[in-house]
Amino acid sequence: MEFDVVEIMLPEGIQLILAQSHFIKTVEDVFECLVNSVPGIKFGLAFCEASGPCLVRYDGNDADLQDLAAKHAFKIGAGHSLVILLKDAYPINVLPTLKEVPEIVNIFCATANPVQVIIAETFNGRAILGVADGAKPKGIESEKDARQRWQFLRDIGYKK
Repeated sequence: MEFDVVEIMLPEGIQLILAQSHFIKTVEDVFECLVNSVPGIKFGLAFCEASGPCLVRYDGNDADLQDLAAKHAFKIGAGHSLVILLKDAYPINVLPTLKEVPEIVNIFCATANPVQVIIAETFNGRAILGVADGAKPKGIESEKDARQRWQFLRDIGYKK
């Protein structure tokens, strides 16, 4: 078994959802899920087919995001992995509906941070073992930090 780390650097304003799915129908079902979740969402998605021709299947409604999702998926190269890139929407807006897509098996991360995808490769293929998403904690939240968190959520409209 060999291990590898695949770096995913995201352009400013782009969010990533990295998931595991199954079946070629994933591409069309996730497309429908995303366009029905957020009006005006822009996205690209790519799915690594794990049998047959083993192609990276991709779609979306933004050509640049489609291309970037396909390139990241190909670089990861793990069977049944799914890369979704979002613009003009956030993962919190689509995750509840995405989790209801019948083909979705697992969600590894949802982030705008640079991500390192930890890969294992065997004679049978590649697998995502996990992700390193962002920096490690620098401390424990203080009362002042908690008040700032509370206020931030209200300032951006996620809490009343």
